[in-house]
Amino acid sequence: MASTVNGQITDSITESNTEVLGNAPSVAMANLYQATAQALANAAHNSTVAQQQGNILAQAVTTMGVNLIYSIKFS
Repeated sequence: MASTVNGQITDSITESNTEVLGNAPSVAMANLYQATAQALANAAHNSTVAQQQGNILAQAVTTMGVNLIYSIKFS
């Protein structure tokens, strides 16, 4: 029971497969660029958070230092 397939159907599938294969490199590069952008955004965010935490620590150290100076009793 051999069946014949319309040539237009096989051409359509062939063209679709060719398009997928042709788009693969650009899709791969787009994925790479997106991953790189996400990694850089995470790095920038981490840097900002680290700077904020450093500033909070500096404020706490300054407060403790001032409290220490004020607690010194001169006779």
